[in-house]
Amino acid sequence: MKYQSQKVAYAYFMVAMGLFAIQVLGGLLAGWIYVWPNTLSELLPFNIVRMLHTNALIVWLLLGFFGAAYYLVPEESERELFSVKLAYIQLAILVVGTLGAVGSYLVGIHGGREFLEQPLWVKFGILVAAVIFLVNISLTVLAGRKTAITNILLMGLWLLSLLWIFAFINPDNLSLDKMYWWFVVHLWVEATWELVMAAILGYLMLKLTGVDREVVEKWLYVIVALALFSGILGTGHHFFWIGTPGYWQWIGSIFSTLEVIPFFAMMSFAFIMVWKGRKNHPNKAALLWSLGASTVAFFGAGVWGFLHTLHGVNYYTHGTQITAAHGHLAFYGAYVAMNLAMFTYAMPQLRNRDPYNQVLNMASFWLMTGGMAFMTFVLTFAGTIQTHMQRIVGDYFMDVQDQLGLFYLMRLGSGAVVVLGALLFIYATVVVRREVIKPGPVAVPGE
Repeated sequence: MKYQSQKVAYAYFMVAMGLFAIQVLGGLLAGWIYVWPNTLSELLPFNIVRMLHTNALIVWLLLGFFGAAYYLVPEESERELFSVKLAYIQLAILVVGTLGAVGSYLVGIHGGREFLEQPLWVKFGILVAAVIFLVNISLTVLAGRKTAITNILLMGLWLLSLLWIFAFINPDNLSLDKMYWWFVVHLWVEATWELVMAAILGYLMLKLTGVDREVVEKWLYVIVALALFSGILGTGHHFFWIGTPGYWQWIGSIFSTLEVIPFFAMMSFAFIMVWKGRKNHPNKAALLWSLGASTVAFFGAGVWGFLHTLHGVNYYTHGTQITAAHGHLAFYGAYVAMNLAMFTYAMPQLRNRDPYNQVLNMASFWLMTGGMAFMTFVLTFAGTIQTHMQRIVGDYFMDVQDQLGLFYLMRLGSGAVVVLGALLFIYATVVVRREVIKPGPVAVPGE
């Protein structure tokens, strides 16, 4: 590492990986309950398990983003972080807030709004932590070198934090409630998070391939422009059936179709950079995760999103297992895999070790990606059958669910593979060690 303050990222990555383990185990338990519905029904109801699964996902991804920023900003800005102490205070607030939210969920205290169930004091804590982060990173960037990567990263993180304010707005009118709710949920994952993803991917391509910075920056600006152009009005595909005016059906359908383009551009960018690259970087696992993230994001967020985003199709498929198929593959590709790529690249340097356990790390990639791909296909077939039986034939919801038991069993099996891959990743990254990097022998002149 060039700068000592980059070590802050290590604490963020470790906490993120701990929550990652909790998240996938919670998902496995939820998949089990789909097959055996009465499991823990009184002690830990399904709605609480689902909250733990989704909230842990969001928090650990945010921690990964924050850690990635603390790692790459000093290098890009060519200066130490403004304040290491503030970074640790921010992490402490987020950890306390997370534990507080989990504790409140377990005793039945929650806001009830999907993904935004956190108690009010936890929401304020997240806001305070975000402000601390923005001050710390912004002052670091302003005092140092400005690059496209830091500009895009800062833009994404500032917008992400400002949109969080809509989490506090909870009007009585249900249509308004859902509209503001989507301002957070959609504009995070399909606009501002895409900027963060692009910045991290650009940084990794710069380090792993050796391509000129000018080439990387040109690609990044095009990707970001496409993401914001399509993503902001693409929010309209959530406004189809919540009581908003009918013109959103056209706006949502058209701009949601365009949302495929930035993900295709990101995938093309990654492969072209590797093809043009001159550097034979020793960390092959980080390169695999980077290419895998951009590819799976294109299929999960782009292709599977497009499958049911047109309002004429969405009328039938809305809220079925097709939505679950898209959600799982999109989140895994775009944000889970991108965070794991950053962990894979940075952890050997944070721990002062060679790129270690690459075989185990790559095996974890194929286990998680294969398991998630199978899960997506299973849920897509289940959703197609559900759409026909429930929305076309008109069978009762629970009668249809009984017919999907085999698909839920296969989903549980694929979930177990994903969990195995996740635990293997954590083991390869954190537990197993190799020799500490030491300077080589000094050549001694002969007689």
